[in-house]
Amino acid sequence: MKKLLHAILLFTVIILLQIFAPASLCAQVKQPQVATTVQAAIVPSDTVPAIINHKIENGVVTFSSVLRPLRQIAGAPEPFYTYFWEFGDGQFSFEKEPQHSYPDTLKYDVRLFATNSYDDGKRPPTRPKPLKPGSNRPVLAAVKTSAAPNFFKSGGAIELKTNCMPKPGDDMMLVFGYRNKMENGLANLGGTVSILFNDKEFNKDNFELAETRTYNQEKKTFLEKHGAVAARKVSTEHPFYASINGPEYTRPAVVFDPEGTALIREKTAAYRKIESWKFENLKAGEEKFMFMQFKTTPEMIKDTNAVVKLTGMFIPDNPLAVTEFFTLELQIVASHDPNKMMLRNSRMNFRFTGKNKKLTYKVRFQNTGKGPAKQIDVGVAIAEVLNKGSVEITDSKPKLVLCNTAYANQSCLDTVGTADSLHFIFRNIYLPGLQQKGVNDADSTMGFIEYRIGFKEKPKKLPFKSGAAIVFDKNEPIYTNRATGKYKMGLSPGIIAGYGFPFKNGNTPFSGQNNITFGASLAPYAPHRYYWQVELYGSSYAEKEYLIKRAQGNDRLVPVIIDGKQQEGTLKYADSMLRSKVITINIVPLQMRYNFNKYIGAGIGTLVSFNIDEQYTPSKTALYTIVNAAGVRQEVTLKQAFNKVSNSFNDFQNTLFTDIQVGKVHVGPAIGFRYLHTFQGSDNRLITYLTWKF
Repeated sequence: MKKLLHAILLFTVIILLQIFAPASLCAQVKQPQVATTVQAAIVPSDTVPAIINHKIENGVVTFSSVLRPLRQIAGAPEPFYTYFWEFGDGQFSFEKEPQHSYPDTLKYDVRLFATNSYDDGKRPPTRPKPLKPGSNRPVLAAVKTSAAPNFFKSGGAIELKTNCMPKPGDDMMLVFGYRNKMENGLANLGGTVSILFNDKEFNKDNFELAETRTYNQEKKTFLEKHGAVAARKVSTEHPFYASINGPEYTRPAVVFDPEGTALIREKTAAYRKIESWKFENLKAGEEKFMFMQFKTTPEMIKDTNAVVKLTGMFIPDNPLAVTEFFTLELQIVASHDPNKMMLRNSRMNFRFTGKNKKLTYKVRFQNTGKGPAKQIDVGVAIAEVLNKGSVEITDSKPKLVLCNTAYANQSCLDTVGTADSLHFIFRNIYLPGLQQKGVNDADSTMGFIEYRIGFKEKPKKLPFKSGAAIVFDKNEPIYTNRATGKYKMGLSPGIIAGYGFPFKNGNTPFSGQNNITFGASLAPYAPHRYYWQVELYGSSYAEKEYLIKRAQGNDRLVPVIIDGKQQEGTLKYADSMLRSKVITINIVPLQMRYNFNKYIGAGIGTLVSFNIDEQYTPSKTALYTIVNAAGVRQEVTLKQAFNKVSNSFNDFQNTLFTDIQVGKVHVGPAIGFRYLHTFQGSDNRLITYLTWKF
């Protein structure tokens, strides 16, 4: 019995060590069997929800949490958590251990969304914690989270912020903030707010809105696409009217704002999903927040590293307030990493790609250290197809002057080029560290560089990649993801015009018949190497007369009608003839092509053809030997035509072909030579054709 208890106790201790002990302690276990058990036990700990602790003092609630130990990714910087707290009363915080005071003693559901960066596990699940603040009220002024007052950094009436970049399989929280700006001069304001997601740039949905939590009596409404709710404004015309007391004018009329309404339609047309809420009594200077929990769809995995958009709309009822929009760009990530490189509109249309096409890159970075950074070097590897000399800096954070225009020791942004890279160097700055004492605003530890760059020339239709290395002061470089530029397949219709040269086969009735071909093709636009192509074209064969059968005559005299007179003669031979006129439809359902370079391509495929109009005119030609009254022998040919026979949609044939093209094979024009072999009747043909794609 004691042995059994000892075994159970030992097993319990091992499990506790596996869950709570640091990775270094686990690494000290030398038994291979135990090490395997430790590794197996670590994974289930990812399902343990974050534990929320709180302490109430003088009516102020201080929150803290217990999260599973982080597991550093090999070669990555030290892992860390970022925090998003939802207090359950419409307020929130991004601090690690925030303080908050509640307006009453009701029950609130507190949620913590912790995001693990540089960690190889899953994000700790979120579980609401019911909390009753109690009856103790604060003696001092109420404590609020420091995040809310700094939320509207763009200065508008609407702003969006997420707790993390979207990662397939993880939830993402979106804070939707709206306010009645003081400059509106309106004591109360009502209107509609909307969130637009799942942009149509992608074929499939990336998000599902799992839940929206509102705390200010917002009511769900429906905003139909293309502007069922229109922007309004006050008319600028003030008509004056005569009166006894002198001239006066009526109150300005409210009219529809065509520009604002057009923007609403443009935004709604770009997304597949729209959710809207009606709000009332938004007081001057008042800020309100809604919390939206998004789930990523399985299809998002295919678009990892792509950039998706979420757009918020603020449509006031009062025409004195302005309709506003806020678009948030998010990069789909495979792992949470604050240092990222992003290519905006990474899926491009190759048709419009060339020297004049500009790409916009953005490199985000965050100082996750314990102290400030004074210099940051963002080194970017420039893809070979891009023109390094065309770089134009469009934005940065911190916003700096260029070093070539700065005075001595001024904070500035320098640009240094090498053979295949470009370095953006932030000099003489102060970027706080995330773990620095007294730093509570995570946004203050972040920065970015945004630039535009063009192509050297028309590139090949192949993906291209760029990456960045970020050096904070003299620390080791941190390498970002590789932002990949890809081209949409794009469809390219084309025309085909050709002339067929058949090979003569004496045993085949219609061999040796020339034909004219005209039709169309469909393929990916300007493919680089392998691609598939389908074709549909018609062929009209030249009218031609064929000998079907020859019957030899004999020496017997037979009556022959010549010019209405009956004579006698001997039949030398009689030919049965057939004149044909055929139009066929040719379908190429399967064809694989390969472009060796810009000027030579080849293909192989199958073709199915059938006659859509087939006309046959049978006739008979006979040669007689006649002896006239003077005893002179002469040969007379008599021809007899029969009724025309018409058929359609018959004579289905399967053909295998191979061809070669010479010219501008990516788009055209190009000339092709195609050899076709038909299995029915062994009919072989050679077609020369001209093709041009659009």
